[in-house]
Amino acid sequence: MNEIILIKNGELALKGLNRKSFEETLAKNIQKAVAPFGGVKVWRSQSTMFVTPLEGTDIEDAVDAIAKVFGIAALSRAAEAPKDMEAILPAVCEYLSEELQEAKSFKVNAKRADKKFPLKSPEICAQTGEYILEKYPHLTVDVHEPDLVVTVEIRDTSAYIHKQPIRGAGGLPVGTGGRACVMISGGIDSPVASWMMAKRGLELSAVNFASPPYTSRRAEDKVKDLLGKVSEWSGEIRLHIVPFTEIQEAIRDYCPEDMLTVIMRRYMIKIAQVIARKDGALALVSGESVGQVASQTLRALECTDAAADMPILRPVIGMDKEEIVSIARKIDTFDISILPFEDCCTVFTPKHPKTKPGLDKIIQAEQALESEEVNVAAMIERAINGTKLSIITPQS
Repeated sequence: MNEIILIKNGELALKGLNRKSFEETLAKNIQKAVAPFGGVKVWRSQSTMFVTPLEGTDIEDAVDAIAKVFGIAALSRAAEAPKDMEAILPAVCEYLSEELQEAKSFKVNAKRADKKFPLKSPEICAQTGEYILEKYPHLTVDVHEPDLVVTVEIRDTSAYIHKQPIRGAGGLPVGTGGRACVMISGGIDSPVASWMMAKRGLELSAVNFASPPYTSRRAEDKVKDLLGKVSEWSGEIRLHIVPFTEIQEAIRDYCPEDMLTVIMRRYMIKIAQVIARKDGALALVSGESVGQVASQTLRALECTDAAADMPILRPVIGMDKEEIVSIARKIDTFDISILPFEDCCTVFTPKHPKTKPGLDKIIQAEQALESEEVNVAAMIERAINGTKLSIITPQS
């Protein structure tokens, strides 16, 4: 029995003249996701995307991979059968044998996309239901809350018997919205922000700031592990690890303690946007949430944004911690995020940070870093030139 995977598009259905390009990107993303397990053939017919596993590809592995591809509302495994009720009826009982044996009640749902098929949907339902009851007398029909919904779909070339639908990842296909660069830390929020932006169709690059010896190699590995989890949904991520120690020590030595965090964030943004542009990114992504910490008040965000000359996207800005943690658990980053390896954001944290910093005071404090004695511009150039690139994939 030939088994395939049927894809139901979500937001793509709302696209107009450019819908075809979105669907082509989705098809490529599906093929990339399944490639490690073998391969698939993808084609489209009657507003549905069909995925056929190639020889040697396990369909369960393919389904698991495709369920993480953004741009898909739902998917289901399905068996192909000839468009004849004498072939369809035994195929239903053969393909859904295990489900029919375990269920206590069922109903039949028929979809008749081919209007030339001699039976209408109610007649298909009636004949299928009668045949199932004959083969599985322990079952009862329940059209309101059945244990099992048997779906028979009649299309142009074949009939399809569906297994239970699986919820897709939703969103838009990665690659349809351009590229953004994530300022990734080892915390809970920034991996979630990364995932949320990939869900909106953005390809991802990432920048992480390392401050050895204050931060360890294990902190760097932690960031790679986090992005590895995100890449299961987003695809390949280019990770740039920036040496930040020299700049961070200068901020500590020459700036007021209560402004350290905001000034540090401003220099991170200045460096990140240079790297982002080299990667073809059009925006930065941050995991900031209003009021979560002192550097994320509106006044503090105003000061950090003033250092940027490209958009900063903050997808978790209005979420509380419980909501962010819920997504982190869903994408399997939470347990990695809480590992006790310091990142540079926790180095030199002031005891009493300013919650309402003024931009004029921040800029005045930064002037001490721009003297000939300190020369922060040269430090920034050294940091950018010393950046290490890693390519993060689900198999990394």
